Amino acid sequence: MLIKTMDSGIEKLARTFKVLGDYNRLGIVMVISRVSRTVTDIINATGMSQTLVSFHLRALRRAELVTTRREGPFIYYSLTNPSLMDVIDNFSMIINKKVSDKKNFLETISRG
Repeated sequence: MLIKTMDSGIEKLARTFKVLGDYNRLGIVMVISRVSRTVTDIINATGMSQTLVSFHLRALRRAELVTTRREGPFIYYSLTNPSLMDVIDNFSMIINKKVSDKKNFLETISRG
């Protein structure tokens, strides 16, 4: 039973990474990371079309990464769990450090 529970958690994590693996979806997550935004706000921040933003927001909602709230005629999108941005920031620092370390290593070798 423990393995089934672990498999379920791994599957959900893999699906989440797959959803976040899309450039446009990750961009939307970053736009709404700290403040709730409307579709118009997201369009203006990303330069994507309304159709494309709506398509990606639907995928993010299905993955339960994004939630909505209505205020009058406007629907605001925000992260279901704002700590997701901390994870993304940490992952970004790890990846960018590796790229920086590799670049420094290659520069050192080319001088030698």
